[in-house]
Amino acid sequence: MPFQPSDHTFALCAYGESPYLEECILSLRAQTVPSRLLIATSTPSEFISRLAEKHGIPLFVNDRKEGIGADWNFAYNAAETPLVTVAHQDDLYEPGYTEHMLSDVNGSPKPILWFCDYWELRNGARVHDNRNLRIKRLMLFPLKGRLFRSSRWMRRRILSLGCPICCPSVTYVRERAGREGPFSTEMLVSLDWDQWEKQSRKKGDFLYCPVPLLSHRIHAESATSALIASQRRSREDSEMFHRFWPAPVARFLAGKYAASEKSNGSIND
Repeated sequence: MPFQPSDHTFALCAYGESPYLEECILSLRAQTVPSRLLIATSTPSEFISRLAEKHGIPLFVNDRKEGIGADWNFAYNAAETPLVTVAHQDDLYEPGYTEHMLSDVNGSPKPILWFCDYWELRNGARVHDNRNLRIKRLMLFPLKGRLFRSSRWMRRRILSLGCPICCPSVTYVRERAGREGPFSTEMLVSLDWDQWEKQSRKKGDFLYCPVPLLSHRIHAESATSALIASQRRSREDSEMFHRFWPAPVARFLAGKYAASEKSNGSIND
């Protein structure tokens, strides 16, 4: 039986008092095919509660403050539907996101996860063409059609060169991706790449939609930008490359990858 809109939940992670949170909520409410929506937070406040009440959204509070992975797992687990998108508060979703996702997932016999192309949102302007985005699209090119979407070998070759999948663009199919929150609580930066690597070992389909259906905000205050400035990213990325390559190759690729990721550290790149 095909998945229905009621089978999908946007589990929106909210932190602090983001000036972009309501804009994200409005983009989720504007979907051409409405589905479910909840807000999950480990930093409860009047600001978040007020927005949840204003828009009639259930609010779930995580009292155990254990890090990003635990927050994402909490949001994932709060959703009771077979399809879950862990939405990020700074990003904007195009009106056709859910419609495209349901169409593609229902066209697959064994979907694991679905994800799409995206814009970068820098200084309030959408950017769809820069070096970083072109490299990621090139890496994902083999998954555009049906030929390789079920190929574990192909997706592991793609992931062996870096992490081209935009985390907030992903919808998880619980039956195969995991009934409970699948994210690492040990990693702080590469936990999305870690997740794709683990999912890539499973039988089933990685569904890639080459239509940009998400605007991913890049700004100096984001958690990712702050972590890139530290040494944490280089350590975790190196760990990921070592899962695929001998040590000398892994060290070389980690160095090259660190240079390419610097564009996320400045909103002016």
